[in-house]
This record gives sequence, structure tokens and C-alpha cells, in this order.
Amino acid sequence: MDVLATLLDFFIHLDVHLGEIILNYGGWTYAILFLIIFMETGFVVTPFLPGDSLLFAAGTFAALGSLDPFLLFFLLFAAAVLGDTVNYWIGSAIGLRAFEKERRFLNREHLEKTQRFYEKHGGKTIVLARFIPIVRTFAPFVAGVGTMKYRNFILFNIIGAFLWTSLFIFGGYFIGNIPFVKENFEIVIMLIIFISVLPMVFEYINSRREKKPVDPIG
Repeated sequence: MDVLATLLDFFIHLDVHLGEIILNYGGWTYAILFLIIFMETGFVVTPFLPGDSLLFAAGTFAALGSLDPFLLFFLLFAAAVLGDTVNYWIGSAIGLRAFEKERRFLNREHLEKTQRFYEKHGGKTIVLARFIPIVRTFAPFVAGVGTMKYRNFILFNIIGAFLWTSLFIFGGYFIGNIPFVKENFEIVIMLIIFISVLPMVFEYINSRREKKPVDPIG
């Protein structure tokens, strides 16, 4: 519970914590942000790391002059592309064995949900998944299992990373310092998280509706 409480506090007060990182680490902040985005997209064991909200918060600090917006965009775009690429090759190395039995480092439920999402939306899943927490982390892994050729994957990867990082970084840059947004930053961050998870909620509801009732007899 302490870990969950710490993570929740970090997400909700992201503006404060990011400000502390910038104050304490200066130029190393870029490397820290790069690492967080790379890990969130690159490893299936770290889907809990902040993505959308971190990009938005970083954009607001860039507007204040604490970070260079274009250097920030370039580095985090690269981190997103590299993260998905590593995740793809991890999935490719493990292959269908990922679905054969429970594995300690894989959340089987998230894996199967992402697989169903991929089967429904095809290759564009890699683009759409950028805007959906959890699915964002598992989508490149599922693609690497063998359902998508790398030359197709890398194109969707670059497009998705560009749209995701530019929308949230420059969204934070242009609207993050509007007085109302600054005064209600925690609410805005929670709203971003809420909107991000809505597609997962709708997908879950639809999948429940599509399931046929099980005959209790026998």
C-alpha cells in the first residue's frame, strides 16, 4: 500500500516532483525523463510509470523556461521509439511462449486484453495504444510475438511516438501555464489519466457484452 500511495502522490503532484527533479539535477533531468519514458514503453514490467501526464507536465516546465521544448521533444520522441522497439524484440524473442503459461514478469490479463485489442484494430494498434495506459506498454510486445513484421511495426511506431509526444509536450507547453490550469494542475493531471483509461474501460465493457453466457448445466 505504501508503494501505491507513493506512486499516486507522484502522479497527482507531478508538477511539484518534476520541479524538484529539475531543481536538484539540472541538465540531468533530460536523462531522467528519457529513462522513464523508455522504461514505460520498453518493458512490460513497468506499465505503472507515468507517460501522458509526465509529458504534459514536462511541457509546462518548458513553457516556464526550465526545459528546452525542442530538445525535450526530440529526446522523449526518441525514447518512445526506442522503448517500443526494444519491447517488440523482447516479444519476438519470447514468442508464443508468452501465452502458454503464467509468467512472473508478465501480467497475463493485460497481455490477453492487448492481444484482443490488436486483433480488433490491426497494425494501427501501435498508434492507438500510445494514448492508452497499460495497452501502450503491452502492444509492442504483442506485435513482436509474431503478429506483425518489423518493417510495418517501425512505421506505426514512429507515427505513434510522434503524435503522442508532440500532442502532450506541446499541449503542456501551450496550455499548461494558463492561470486556470496552473491553479488546478492536480485536477488536470487526474483528468488526463481518466481520459487515457476510458478506451480501456469501453473495451472491457464491450468484451463483457460480447461474451456469451455460460450454460451452468453439466
